[in-house]
Amino acid sequence: MGTRISRFIDECPKCMVDIGGTSLIKYTVRLLRQKGVGEITVAVGYKADMIKDELKDEDVSFAFNPFYDVTNGIASMWFAKDHLTYEETIIMSGDVYVEPEIIDKLIKTTDDPVLLADSSRIIEADYRYNYENGVLKKFGKDLSIADTTGECLGIAKLGKDFVKVYKDHMIEMINGQIHSVWWESVLYDLSSTTDIYINDIAGCFWAEVDYVEDYKRILAHRKEKGMLNI
Repeated sequence: MGTRISRFIDECPKCMVDIGGTSLIKYTVRLLRQKGVGEITVAVGYKADMIKDELKDEDVSFAFNPFYDVTNGIASMWFAKDHLTYEETIIMSGDVYVEPEIIDKLIKTTDDPVLLADSSRIIEADYRYNYENGVLKKFGKDLSIADTTGECLGIAKLGKDFVKVYKDHMIEMINGQIHSVWWESVLYDLSSTTDIYINDIAGCFWAEVDYVEDYKRILAHRKEKGMLNI
């Protein structure tokens, strides 16, 4: 719903912000398609019809979370669970802008399961990771700067065998009434018994649309790259 930025973007869903000639969600869908991703499912809730209309020509499926105002991303994943069909799967938050190189890196990695992080963002990091030798050790908004080795991007890749592990644990958490956490929280919960790998994409551009400053960074980057109005 973007409560921290909504007044700057006419209260549209964060994934619908205009990034210069196109919406963020359409850019993301087309980028994934260009990189060879086959089936794409978009989980919607807030102003779902607006997003569906935006993507009406993009050959995507939708999953609807009617409880979007009282739940978090894990619940949206539960409503999308029938689309988790035990193939290699990328999960990403809809309010994240990434340059194409990041998707290239994600597709090429053999680590499984893997989350993306940015070690160049320590002081300004929002959700913080601590990882050693590419394995997640600690996580949280309250990690100290000294403990932080990178910022969470909100993007993961699950191998086809791990999709079942993720799906089963996600359903178990939902059945336990844990519905106010992020979709990444399933991986965090599993990290006590399973290695969750981290790929560092420092040097690549990305931004999560949480604040108006994030949005302005995206527009400035696209202007610099000559991508506005594309």
